[in-house]
Amino acid sequence: MLQVKLIVTGDDFGYCPRRNQGIVDCFLAGAVSNVSLLVNGSAAADAAGLARRYNIPIGLHANLSEGSPVCEVLKTNSSLLNQDGFFHGKMGFRTALSKGLLKMSEVKQELKAQVELFRELTGHLPPHMDGHQHVHVLPEVRHVFAQVLEEYGIEYTRVPVEPGLHKCDWIAPSLMDFYQGVEEDSLNTVDVFTRHGIRWPNIYIGLSTMGKNMSVSNIWSAIDTAIGDFTSKVPSPAHPNPQSRTVTIELMVHPGYPSVPPIGGCGEGPDDFSQSWERLHELQTLIKPELQSHYKTRNIQLCSFKDI
Repeated sequence: MLQVKLIVTGDDFGYCPRRNQGIVDCFLAGAVSNVSLLVNGSAAADAAGLARRYNIPIGLHANLSEGSPVCEVLKTNSSLLNQDGFFHGKMGFRTALSKGLLKMSEVKQELKAQVELFRELTGHLPPHMDGHQHVHVLPEVRHVFAQVLEEYGIEYTRVPVEPGLHKCDWIAPSLMDFYQGVEEDSLNTVDVFTRHGIRWPNIYIGLSTMGKNMSVSNIWSAIDTAIGDFTSKVPSPAHPNPQSRTVTIELMVHPGYPSVPPIGGCGEGPDDFSQSWERLHELQTLIKPELQSHYKTRNIQLCSFKDI
């Protein structure tokens, strides 16, 4: 029987106290097995303390698009900032990048500063590092990101290519356009990350199951589709050993109790995404007993990056 190791990563840990509490509640319920920390989040220190208290596996959610940089010299007069003195935003960052306005030396400076702050907050380097709003797979950025991971010996990242995504007709067209852009960037990043010795799970899931689109059946379906896609491409060895029949999956999730302004955010206050009822919907879905029992039935073991 195929063994499935599933990393359920709660993104945006450190965004605000209510997001932190929601993610911790999911971890304690056995619904989340790993977290990704925003070190420029308003509650990052609180999040690091909670991870220590509850022994929650924690990595770095590198942020170049929302709020303020953590590198002191970049807080003024940096190509990474808009006219208001904050990062350019999810789409603004992509626009600035496409126009050649971002200095990759400053991107590297900020990424290294975030790794150092992570180490200061947690007492260790991140075992894994990914990008807030998928900035880490963007052109140019992907090279700098890979260099930083290699320099620090950070072994794991995320490559957001989700099997079966194109068939998910419940995703709004505008969102699907963004997701397909992320997928294209990710596919173009694979060789770069591979050359730098960076690894990632066999399968990524999380775009088709985000927010209001998350349901027990959608998570089941995404996992089944992904495993089917993976096993069809990987031939079964004539004499399989247990390791050869193990598949690793990362499920990206964003559970929490919705942020209440003005508390939260990364320097600009909480955004609509964090204030949405969809954060609570994800939390309530992930802790449902039928999802947990499905994992057991399908021989799915929840784990963190150190377990793969």
